[in-house]
Amino acid sequence: MSSHVSESGFRQVAIIGLGLIGGSIGLAAQEALPDLRVTAFDADEQVRIRARERGLAHEVFGDIAGAVADADLVVLCVPVRAMGEVAAMLQGALKPGAVVSDVGSCKQSVADAIAAALPGQPLVPAHPVAGTEHSGPGAGFATLFRNRWCILTPAADTPPEAARHTADFWTALGANVEIMDARHHDLVLAITSHVPHLIAYTIVGTASDLEDVTRSEVIKYSAGGFRDFTRIAASDPTMWRDVFLSNKEAVLEVLQRFSEDLSALQRAIRWEDGDALFDHFTQTRAVRRSIIEEGQDDARPDFGRRDHGGDGGMGEGGTDGGGDQPR
Repeated sequence: MSSHVSESGFRQVAIIGLGLIGGSIGLAAQEALPDLRVTAFDADEQVRIRARERGLAHEVFGDIAGAVADADLVVLCVPVRAMGEVAAMLQGALKPGAVVSDVGSCKQSVADAIAAALPGQPLVPAHPVAGTEHSGPGAGFATLFRNRWCILTPAADTPPEAARHTADFWTALGANVEIMDARHHDLVLAITSHVPHLIAYTIVGTASDLEDVTRSEVIKYSAGGFRDFTRIAASDPTMWRDVFLSNKEAVLEVLQRFSEDLSALQRAIRWEDGDALFDHFTQTRAVRRSIIEEGQDDARPDFGRRDHGGDGGMGEGGTDGGGDQPR
């Protein structure tokens, strides 16, 4: 393997956790950065076996210290509430100056946990806003991050070179990189991802619990809107439990605003205020068109999506990162 510095500025990247996101990073990095050595670790032996079969990394280790020993960049691809625990496992195993990053969809709590476990280590938190509803080492694919956003939230004291090299790494994988304050990121993602997931979990649960509608009817007569909710609500329970607890303040803030807006719609329906409903739906339709114009979705039937498959069942939802927790 070449010892040359890749165009990202790193010689070796270590991936911790080989689910959808971690596996996709491994495949994308090998394809886009041929001079970069990719090592990986997962605590689950079956995951490691499948990862080797798929070539998710040049070498898959059974011990975390071996995976990170020579790494210039270490990317934690585990559930957000496991970040601190996994980071603590890296104490004494990292090279001086090795950059630590992650892929969690909550940034402030994750950054605090990693920094507490690895004081003095350069830290560049990241959130690739990409994913599918599949998880596991068979779910990853090299093009997952192409033309998707990857948000970096380096702290004010982060070495500029560490942030620059991490940005170059994600750019090489095809992502559009944005730099953002961690707390602002958490509020934005509460609106665009976390609360929508919570709503999906709620409406699917409500439908399942309705006494006047049987479960078989809910499944048999599912219209497109409900089917979309069930896809999101099939996302990995561990990851999403951790997301809501880790981004509690922002989620509760957005939920309060959503509750107020929902009450306004209830009033409009009760008083048959068709103008209010029409104006609201016209406004939301414009948002959908803007998302398509930005290239963040597809106007074709079924959104032009193809099933990439996966083993490990349903996992990371929609447009979110995360990863499978090492077990």
